[in-house]
Amino acid sequence: MREVQLWRMKRHDQGTEGMLLTSGFQCYSLELPWRNNRQSVSSIPAGEYTVTIRQSPKYGRIYWVTKVPNRSWILIHAGNWAGDVSKGFKTHVNGCILLGQKHGSLQDQVAVLNSRTVVRNFMEYMKYEDFKFEIMEAF
Repeated sequence: MREVQLWRMKRHDQGTEGMLLTSGFQCYSLELPWRNNRQSVSSIPAGEYTVTIRQSPKYGRIYWVTKVPNRSWILIHAGNWAGDVSKGFKTHVNGCILLGQKHGSLQDQVAVLNSRTVVRNFMEYMKYEDFKFEIMEAF
């Protein structure tokens, strides 16, 4: 089984910025800020997970991060924002992980850019196969 790492590099109210790496592929990530693993408002805990393909009503065939403590349906999908909505920021996630070509700014908020293409390229690169996923924090 292939291994993929996500390194969280910076955390603030506009999201948790990181980088996803596997042999031969890398991209940027954006998740919600850490809010004690609270459902719909927090990133998930750092740790080791298994990721598998699932059928999502909203996203179609997509990667699903399994066995996240006290959470369900944590997906890796396309989107731009992952800010704390209680502080006035936009979000496209309820705990999921966004991928993009780079970190940037959209409408004066931190975002990942070119997300749909990157998610599609990542899934094709991984051949839609399950993988071991390790989330680590560099701060």
